Amino acid sequence: MKTLVINPGSTSTKVAVFDGDKKVCKETIRHRAKDLKKFDELIEQLPFRKQMIQTFLDSCEIPIEEIDGFIGRGGLMKPVKSGIYEVNAQMVTDMATCKYGEHASNLGGILAKEFADQFHKKAYIADPVVVDEMSSVAKISGLNGIQRRPLWHALNQKAVAKKYCETTKKTYDQSVLIVAHLGGGISVGLHKQGRVTDVNNALDGDGPFTPERTGGLPVGSVYELAYGGQYSIEQFRKLNHGYGGLVSYLGTNDAMEVSKMIADGHVLAKRVMKAMVYQIAKEIGALYAVTRGKLDAIILTGGLAYNDDVINPLTEYLEHMGNIIVYPGEGEMEALNYNLQQLEQGLITIRTY
Repeated sequence: MKTLVINPGSTSTKVAVFDGDKKVCKETIRHRAKDLKKFDELIEQLPFRKQMIQTFLDSCEIPIEEIDGFIGRGGLMKPVKSGIYEVNAQMVTDMATCKYGEHASNLGGILAKEFADQFHKKAYIADPVVVDEMSSVAKISGLNGIQRRPLWHALNQKAVAKKYCETTKKTYDQSVLIVAHLGGGISVGLHKQGRVTDVNNALDGDGPFTPERTGGLPVGSVYELAYGGQYSIEQFRKLNHGYGGLVSYLGTNDAMEVSKMIADGHVLAKRVMKAMVYQIAKEIGALYAVTRGKLDAIILTGGLAYNDDVINPLTEYLEHMGNIIVYPGEGEMEALNYNLQQLEQGLITIRTY
């Protein structure tokens, strides 16, 4: 089965063609900020990104009519169960209007459907960021009217958890794992017998700080800053995710650049990187506490898992908790293709949005 996989990000569109499990062509199409600024609404970027994907296919000499399956990254929509979903009219409406929030990933399923519709085929998404399996207790925040909600790297977390379980005598449904996706956003999830019963909101001010997000902040200081008159609500939102974390302290969201600063003797860079690792370890430790010691493994994944200044000290913090597995990189394209191949083989069933 030949598949087209589409993964839009805020400044890029990742696209790949698979033939079965084999990746035959791939590219990360970079978008210049000045090009994206031409569009007032996210959905207006659709023709722009679609044309770039078509150009990619042409360069690979892959006729679109040869594609059997189309799948895109799922975006911000209503909470759903883990699984693969056919892109339907309601999903398109919710993501196009940004009803549940605006993120470039909203375009993933829509782009897949745009291509699929040309040949009267179906388009899909799998394990979007809004997968909700949290326990009712984990959702209670401490203030009536505000509920903790998951917004996390469900696609990659689920994929690496199942990948690990394939190497053990336990299935995913029998295992207890803590998976930490370490990237521009950081999500740490407790995978308990096939469900992620607790995970931080990796976008909106929860969990450890990241290369570009603040994570959880002291609430009193937050509302003093918010009502100080210095920032509009939109500017304040960007401080939370986009200009927080490493960006706030060091002016970059590139952890490898921070590592170079550390190697050059930059004292603040070393301290801030150490603090980020410290907060990640605390988040993992908090979930470890509620496993009652019944933990099969801690899995570290995402782009930051390539960085020794992150992984080495983090492993030192965690090694007393048990087995630590590192799967560096995001693996989202492979995970999307894997879901579609599993569907084709009849090993999983379609969920309805």
